[in-house]
Amino acid sequence: MSNSLEILIEPIIRNRLETLYSNLSKTIPEYNQFSTECNQYFQQIRESVPEHLEHTLFLYEDAQISLQSILENQIYLQGFKDAMQFLDELRNTYTG
Repeated sequence: MSNSLEILIEPIIRNRLETLYSNLSKTIPEYNQFSTECNQYFQQIRESVPEHLEHTLFLYEDAQISLQSILENQIYLQGFKDAMQFLDELRNTYTG
């Protein structure tokens, strides 16, 4: 069930995460501030890395993005599973 659930709700998760990030940037000034700072710091790192390590930095950034994506999906999926379990427990409590 776990894999099929993941496959079924993958598009929902992507959509919700995009909406979440959009709402964060519109409603929480600190999010924008930290996001801008992170981008500036990473740009400084990029500019100061020797040429022979540029590819390594690219690979690092790509791995970090991949890890973040996996983490986001798993957190959202776990929340979805928790909500389903909670609803089932409520149903059993009040109908059982």
